[in-house]
Amino acid sequence: MSEESLPDDTRAEYDDAHPEHAGHPEHPERADALPEYAERVLEVAELIPPGRVMTYGDVAEWLEEGGPRQVGRVMALYGGAVPWWRVVRADGVLLPGHELRALEHYRVEGTPLKEASKAAEGHLSRLDMRRARWDGGERAQGHT
Repeated sequence: MSEESLPDDTRAEYDDAHPEHAGHPEHPERADALPEYAERVLEVAELIPPGRVMTYGDVAEWLEEGGPRQVGRVMALYGGAVPWWRVVRADGVLLPGHELRALEHYRVEGTPLKEASKAAEGHLSRLDMRRARWDGGERAQGHT
């Protein structure tokens, strides 16, 4: 991902994490601050009800800023403290490297899944996006 594809406030964090790509000196005053865009993405992740999911693109569209890659980058950098398993790929494939942890959360929360066919690689379930996808509904009406 290039730093140019990140929203402005996330770009500084990217620069701090990748000084070799930054076109300016490090910004130590920003090192502890969570970028505003990242805060907004994480707030949306926390709004998603148990048993439901939003895609990276859904989150970006809901925020009216960034895109799926920017949301994915925020989730990769900062998503561990929120229900990260509720922000997913549009195809319903479980997050590579975290499949079993995510699957455990989905089963506990009753998230709709499609069982994998025996021909599927690894025989892992996928999310049933038609049934699991959340559009932001009633709880999100006061979003900023």
